[in-house]
Amino acid sequence: MSHTAHIPSHRKPRRSASKIALRAGVAGGVLSTLAVAAAAGTANAAEPVSETIEMPTLTADLSAQIAQSADATQQAADTYESRAEQDAAAAKAAKQAKEDQAQAEKKAEAKRKAEAAAEKKAEEERASRATERTTLSTQSTSGSSTSASTSASDSVAPASGSVGTVISFLKAQLGDAYVMGASGPNAWDCSSLVQAAFKQAGVDLPRVSQDQSVAGTPVSLSNIQVGDILYWGGAGSAYHVGVYIGNGQYLDAANPSKGVVIQDLSGYPASGAVRVL
Repeated sequence: MSHTAHIPSHRKPRRSASKIALRAGVAGGVLSTLAVAAAAGTANAAEPVSETIEMPTLTADLSAQIAQSADATQQAADTYESRAEQDAAAAKAAKQAKEDQAQAEKKAEAKRKAEAAAEKKAEEERASRATERTTLSTQSTSGSSTSASTSASDSVAPASGSVGTVISFLKAQLGDAYVMGASGPNAWDCSSLVQAAFKQAGVDLPRVSQDQSVAGTPVSLSNIQVGDILYWGGAGSAYHVGVYIGNGQYLDAANPSKGVVIQDLSGYPASGAVRVL
């Protein structure tokens, strides 16, 4: 035995070839893995570029959706506001219609009352005229007459019962209505009133003013007397007639606004006159 055999050796034991091969294989595998990882890393590093390119498309779609949502919201708000305005307008119109109806009913009621009052007044006037006509008829039958006068424009009724009867009848119709073509007893036109008045004295006159203007003896306007027929227009073509009642006045069925009235010759001078009594 060697004198150094009892000292432990500090040399590392030799590795077997199989272990070295194993470790080399492992190392190779690791390096391969790293190489693949590096290649994958490089490939992955390029991928964000494609993702970054797609981002604007996604952002544009999202913006469009937001804009559409905002438009829809605004349209809904506008629709609500429009409906609110329509409802308010409808409510206002209904209120105004109610007020107008109330006002119309109030006016209609006032009109009915006025018509009733006018009708009552007309009835009273008709009754009064009827009484006056009865009195005049009685006086005419008893032979009443007026004082004589032959003066011109300031003349009064002459001493003729016939003329007095004509004038009394005419005055009894004061306030009656004027209606074209009417012949009494409460509405007249100009010629029907003259015809009816002279009929009370037994004189039958034509119905229309044209014929009445030539029915008697022509008289100058400076020599007219109470009871003379006055006409306006040409003789034979007169468009209006009345009867002179003295003191520069005449009585006629004037027009629809006036009815039967007494008027001054100075305000509407006649064209001519005829005398039948």
